[in-house]
Amino acid sequence: MATGEFELIHRWFDRPPRRPEVVLAVGDDAALIRPSPKEHWAITVDTLVAGVHFFPDVDPEALGYKALAVSLSDLAAMGAEPRWFTLVLALPEAEEDWLAAFARGLWSLAGRVGIDLVGGDVSRAGQLSLTIQAAGALPAGLALRRDGARPGDLVYCSGELGGAALALEVLQSGEGPPPALRRRLERPEPRLELGRRLRGLASAAIDCSDGLAADLGHLLAASGVGAEIALDALPLAPGLRELPRERAWRLACTGGDDYELIFTVPPQREAELAMRLGDGNVTVRRIGTLTADSGLRFLTPGGEPFSLDRFGHVHF
Repeated sequence: MATGEFELIHRWFDRPPRRPEVVLAVGDDAALIRPSPKEHWAITVDTLVAGVHFFPDVDPEALGYKALAVSLSDLAAMGAEPRWFTLVLALPEAEEDWLAAFARGLWSLAGRVGIDLVGGDVSRAGQLSLTIQAAGALPAGLALRRDGARPGDLVYCSGELGGAALALEVLQSGEGPPPALRRRLERPEPRLELGRRLRGLASAAIDCSDGLAADLGHLLAASGVGAEIALDALPLAPGLRELPRERAWRLACTGGDDYELIFTVPPQREAELAMRLGDGNVTVRRIGTLTADSGLRFLTPGGEPFSLDRFGHVHF
């Protein structure tokens, strides 16, 4: 299929909302609904399919955790507080041991972040797939969106990049990655607390699910700006630091499944950012600057442009 994911969505499913309570529909990490003048809801949905998004023989407990984590990451990217979710399970067969392990992983994360399962569906299917719709709440007008960045804003990244991509490469080779590296692929940490702390401060934000280059590119397109990213400023995950630097850069720029937050902050508010994050449990790092000229440019330590053969995961 020649049509890309975002072109497909825009052409066939992106329509102006008709309901007055719909603040933001298609095109961001989550939709925004205004249930009251003082509150917005952020609503997102994700589907994971065996053989596409995870190995068919993946540990079901890890899969239960990750299925919820990827949707929570979207809520984090909007600055929302998790409230409830629904679950659709399409199963080739109902194996009790598999379901028990899957549920353990799911509830371990749901209980920790305080989100409730409120419904869903279970059906038989030829291929295992999981769909979670999650909703969160936040004060009206404080949602983090993709379209608020301006030239001169500083670009930040939370956590570390490339670890999940390296773990996937090792697994695809038939070997087993170290436990810490595998955890980055199978049990990502949704940055919910960071998202809340960025309300009213970050000019734009997105979660890094398809790769830094791809996801930052979506933010730039929504805001109508460009960016210059310093490769030596990228926070590399353990395991990448021992690799040849160009390979490490490519994994950090194009590898998916990191679920870190990429966000922008006006330079005059950099000190405020440091104050808000002072007692947080996640580090952030400045990796670049937004430009008036469109396009995403990666620069080596010597200031030379660095070309990527791809920008990240492509859904179609």
